[in-house]
Amino acid sequence: MPYHCVAYGCGKTAEEGVTLFKFPKDPEEFRKWEKQVQRTRSQWVATPNSHLCSEHFGKEYFEPRPPAGPLKLKPGAAPTVFVRPVCSSCSGVGCNNCVPAIQRRGITAEPREHNVSVGSIIGVVQPMCGTTGTIGTFFSKTKRFCSISCSRSYSSNSKKSSILARLQVRKRCTLAVAVRPRHGSKHPAARPHQAACFNWGTYLDSETSLAASVSCFRHAPLCAQWDDIEVGMKVEVLNTNAVLPSKVYWIATVIQIAGYKALLRYEGFEHDSSHDFWCSLVSGELKPIGWCAMTSKLLVPPQGEKSHSNIQDWKEYLMKRLVGANTLPVDFYLKYMKTSFRTGMRVEVVDPKHVSRTRVAVIDTIIGGRLRLVYADQSDALPNTVSDFWCHIWSPLLHPLGWSSRVGHDIKAPGKFYCQLLCDLQPRFVYMEGSFFEKGMKLEAIDPLNLGSICVATVHKVLLDGYLMVGIDGTASNNGSDWFCYHASSHAILPVDFCKKNSIPLTVPQGYDSQSFTWDTYLKQTKAKPAPARLFNTDYQGHGFSANMKLEAVDLMEPRLICVATVKRCVGRLLLIHFDGWEDEFDQWVDHQSPDIYPVGWCDLMGYQLQSPPGLVFAVQVKVEEMEMETPIDPPGSPQEACLGAIKQEEGGEPKNVTQEKTEINEAAKDRPRERGSLEESHSGESNMEQSKNERQTLDKEEGSRANDSAVEENSAEGMEI
Repeated sequence: MPYHCVAYGCGKTAEEGVTLFKFPKDPEEFRKWEKQVQRTRSQWVATPNSHLCSEHFGKEYFEPRPPAGPLKLKPGAAPTVFVRPVCSSCSGVGCNNCVPAIQRRGITAEPREHNVSVGSIIGVVQPMCGTTGTIGTFFSKTKRFCSISCSRSYSSNSKKSSILARLQVRKRCTLAVAVRPRHGSKHPAARPHQAACFNWGTYLDSETSLAASVSCFRHAPLCAQWDDIEVGMKVEVLNTNAVLPSKVYWIATVIQIAGYKALLRYEGFEHDSSHDFWCSLVSGELKPIGWCAMTSKLLVPPQGEKSHSNIQDWKEYLMKRLVGANTLPVDFYLKYMKTSFRTGMRVEVVDPKHVSRTRVAVIDTIIGGRLRLVYADQSDALPNTVSDFWCHIWSPLLHPLGWSSRVGHDIKAPGKFYCQLLCDLQPRFVYMEGSFFEKGMKLEAIDPLNLGSICVATVHKVLLDGYLMVGIDGTASNNGSDWFCYHASSHAILPVDFCKKNSIPLTVPQGYDSQSFTWDTYLKQTKAKPAPARLFNTDYQGHGFSANMKLEAVDLMEPRLICVATVKRCVGRLLLIHFDGWEDEFDQWVDHQSPDIYPVGWCDLMGYQLQSPPGLVFAVQVKVEEMEMETPIDPPGSPQEACLGAIKQEEGGEPKNVTQEKTEINEAAKDRPRERGSLEESHSGESNMEQSKNERQTLDKEEGSRANDSAVEENSAEGMEI
C-alpha cells in the first residue's frame, strides 16, 4: 500500500499531485514534526515511516524549485499548516464520521492504526433520476447530482416548488436540536460547518457563564456608547409568534446582556422565561419605543399563550410597564466606525516566518478593523497561491512605511518606500530621567512563538523610539533570526521575578531546573544585570474583565482564525485567554487592551467566521405557523441562517438527521474600487451598523445552497427579517 499523509483529514498519496516528505532522522526535528501533527491528533505517535505531504508546509520552507525538479524542503523546515480536528470518533484516523476525503478512500492516514472497511464509504442517491453512487463520484458543491443536467433540473424545479409553497398553507412543525458534547471522546472535535452558525445564546446558557461587556474593548464598535445599553430597557422587536399574514412587532425587555447579544422577553410574560430569545443589539433588529408609531407598524402581542391570557387591557398594561423605562437611543445605529486605512495602501508588518524582520504588504481587505495583508514580494509564494497575513489596525505588529529604516529594524527588500508624513505622526519617545534599557539586560518576556509561556529573556539590541530587540534565553540563534521587536511600553516584557510574585510558571533556559531556578543565581552566572522595574509599563488602572468571562479571541498563532474563548486568569494588565474545547497548552497571554480580543457577537456583526468549540451541536428552536407568506421570493441558493441537526415533527415520527455543507467566509469584497497609495493619502471613512448588516447578508448569500426543507427555510427567514 502506498504511503499516505498522516495529517488529520488528509491522507493524500503521491498519486494525487502532492510531494510526500518522510519524517526527519534527527530526533529533535522528528519530535518537532510529531508535535505539530499532534495538535490535531492528540493520541497519535509517529513512526520512522510516517510521511507528511507538501500541503502542510509554509511556502517559505521550500527550496527554489527548478522547472522540472521535485519540491525540496529547506533545512530545519517544520509543518505548520493543519486543519483543526473535526471527528471525535477516531481522532483523525478515519471512520464513518470523518471528512469526505477519508470517506471517499475508505482507508486511514496510516493503515496500521485502524482498518476501515469498504462499507464506510457513504452512498448517495441522486434526487432527480435515482442514480446511486458515492460522494466522490457526484457533482456540485453538495455532492448530490450525477450530472450537470440533473443539477440544473433540480435547481429549476426547486424554484417552481418555492413559488408554489408560498401559496399553500404550511403545517406547523418544530425544529429542535439538543446541545450536547459528542460521546466517546475525551477531546471532542468540531464539525467544519458549525463555525458559521455558532449560537452564543445557547452556549452561554449551557455554560452558565457571563460575557465580557463591550465597554471592556476600547477598539470595539460602539464601545463609547455602550453605557446607553442596560438590563431592563424596553425595545420594539419583530413578533415571531403572531399568526398574521404580515409582519407585526411587540415590546420586549432586555433580561441579560452578553457582548453584542441581548436576551429578550416579550411584555406580558413577566416571570415566564420559556419564550425568552437572543437577539443582536447592533443588527438593526431592535427598535426604540415609538418606532412602530412613527413608521405605522402594528404592535400585536404574541398569540395563543396562557401566561398573559389574564391581561384584558393591553394599553393600560403597557402604560404601567413603560413608565420610567429606558429604551435604545434614537441615533444608536448611526454611530460610525471610522478608519484611516484603505485597500491598496502599503504598510510594514512583522514577518511571521522570520520574526526578527518586517516586510512590505498591501492592504487587501478590511473587516471591522481587521486587515488582510498581502505581501508585496510574492517571490517565496508557491505557484497559484498568495502569501498573506491577518492583523488588527491597532496591532503592534503593524507599522507605517519607513518605520523599519527609521528605528533601525531589519526589513525584507525594503525598496525605496518612505512616508515622511506618517512617520512624524508618531512621536519619538524620549525618557528624560535616569537610564534606559541597555544591551545585555535580563528580563521576563512572553515567548512570541508560544504565547502561553513567559520566559527568561535578554535585551539584544536597543533601537530608536523606545523599541527593543529581545531574545528568549536558551533558544537564541547566532544570527538573531529569532529576536522579536517589542516597544518599551509593551505588555509582553516584564521585570524579573514577575512570574514568582504572581505564581506563574516561568520557562527557564535549557539546562536549568524550573523548580530550583532563581534570578539571583542566574544573574551571577551570566554576569548580567536585570532591567530596572521602573522601565516597564506596569500602570494598571483596572478593567472590566474577570475570570470565566466569555469573549471572541484571535488565535495569534493562526491569526486568520477567531475562536470562542474564556478569560482564564487576570494578572494586572495581562489576561490569560483559553480557547474553549482546546487543551491548556494553547492558552495565550494578551494585554487587556489588545486589539485581538472582541466582545461576544463581534464576528456575527462583521460577517466574520467564528470558530466554535469542538464537539458541540447547538440548539435552535424555530416554530413555523400556518400562514401565507408575503415576503419576496428568495433565489434557490439562499442559505438558511440556523444550524439544524435534527428535525422532529409534532405529529410524531422518528428524528431525521440533516447534513449541511461546510461554509466559508468570502474574505474580500472584490468588486470594491481600490485606492492605491501610501498611508499619507488616507482620509476618514464611514460605514454604519446598517451597512455592516447588509454586507453580512450579501456574504451569506454567496456561501452556496443547502439541502434544507424550502418551506422551513422561508418561514425561518421571515421570522428573522426586519
